Amino acid sequence: MSYREASYYKSNYSQIATPGINLADYSLEELKALWRKTIEDGFHGICFSMYRDGQSPGDDISMQQVEERINILKPYVGAIRSFSCIEGNEFVPMVAKKHGLKTLVGAWLGDDKEDNEKEIEGLISLAKSGNVDVAAVGNEVLYRNDLTLEELVGYINRVKEALAGLDIPVGYVDAYYEFSRHPILVESTDVVLANLYPYWEGCPIEYALGHMQAMFGSVVDAAQGKPIIITETGWPSEGGGLDGAIAGGEATMKYFIDTIRWTKENDIPIFYFSSFDESWKTGNEGDVGAYWGLWDKQENLKY
Repeated sequence: MSYREASYYKSNYSQIATPGINLADYSLEELKALWRKTIEDGFHGICFSMYRDGQSPGDDISMQQVEERINILKPYVGAIRSFSCIEGNEFVPMVAKKHGLKTLVGAWLGDDKEDNEKEIEGLISLAKSGNVDVAAVGNEVLYRNDLTLEELVGYINRVKEALAGLDIPVGYVDAYYEFSRHPILVESTDVVLANLYPYWEGCPIEYALGHMQAMFGSVVDAAQGKPIIITETGWPSEGGGLDGAIAGGEATMKYFIDTIRWTKENDIPIFYFSSFDESWKTGNEGDVGAYWGLWDKQENLKY
């Protein structure tokens, strides 16, 4: 596995500008073989896809379902990222730790203050019971305008105070540019948790790796010397496109290969998005929302 525990605490980044592969140099079968080898060689971490067909957020998911999916993922990764601490999501770090995996555990914060209380208390409880290696207080809250900056920082400080002395880094996940816009997010956290999506900025696949490296560079500039984890990046395998960014099999394979090579060469911890396709995600993201997984919705590797 490429995962090393020390990676969570790295704060001195000197980026090797890894070149991406040229699709013209590979037949489709050769590309599939390289994509499969990249997965089988192992990589740092992956974002956990919770829901099977017919399920969506709000449904209570069983520990058995979580364990079945963790069992599929664990030969390939050293760490699992979860997004919530209620409705069965609390089982994700528990099962991951049972199977010897590291965890980045998120409390999902939104505009429902009662749910936020459940999430925060759930995160604190999971951390105190030894199931959390990195705690994430909120995910893209500012991007969605669900909370004010002051409210968000209040939740972050509350978790930091509750976990004082446990040696669990506390961070907040958002798009890479939010940390430059709001330095208090860096000042209030132990680790910078950044989402990098060239796709959502309409970048053609040929230039996507370079664009992601530039995104990461801006995070390094904003991070004030604190460690950085790439908490999400990926490319959809179908569903349309956005400006010059087109979803498709060859593009999604190239993006994964390029991303894992670059992060390994630079020893950058990453949670790739995502593990399994999820049909419920076709709303705000459009058709591409359902096709971010390395595995399809039947839990088979795509290529």
